[in-house]
Amino acid sequence: MKTAFIGLGVMGRPMASHLSKAGYEVNVYNRTREKAEQYVTEYGGVLCETPAIAATDADIVFACVGNDDDVRAVTYGEAGAFETMKAGSIFVDHTTTSAELAVECATHAKNKGIQFLDAPVSGGEAGAVNGVLTIMIGGSIEAYNTIAPVIDCYAKMHKLMGPYGAGQKTKMVNQIAIAGLVQGLSEAINFAQHAGLNPEDVIEVISKG
Repeated sequence: MKTAFIGLGVMGRPMASHLSKAGYEVNVYNRTREKAEQYVTEYGGVLCETPAIAATDADIVFACVGNDDDVRAVTYGEAGAFETMKAGSIFVDHTTTSAELAVECATHAKNKGIQFLDAPVSGGEAGAVNGVLTIMIGGSIEAYNTIAPVIDCYAKMHKLMGPYGAGQKTKMVNQIAIAGLVQGLSEAINFAQHAGLNPEDVIEVISKG
């Protein structure tokens, strides 16, 4: 199976490396060419000058870039991946974006005869390096079933959450939950300080259950 990976940053590089190590053909593109050169030197693969070139003849194209506009930049237009992807191929967006963008991209992809999955990840850089990410996915069951055995190489858990945008909405729930935990911990430490307790001692004790 031929793949492409667009975006070799803190998350993308280790994720792509797992594809290479698993024996998949990987075309790579990165906005900063030097990072792509370093990747090819270390892991092999083919360095491509544009997302469109990277996506040519690929069965699955993965992307992990910065934000909504970055996703549009690597998918739309003559240099974008959607321009050259073959009919029936799948674009998997690991970027954390808005759910609205996921629906927008899925519509554009459908008009091109290709499939789109929004697939944000959780687990941070360590999760990417160790291949134990959690991936929340939105899109069709057919496309999900195709990519599932491939993303197994860098995910400990992945699940189809619903139609286009469902992956991004699930990631939003995850972020809200984390924010709530952080806020709760902050308030607890503040209470400990006002109660005359040593915050470090309190954290040591409560962290043990």
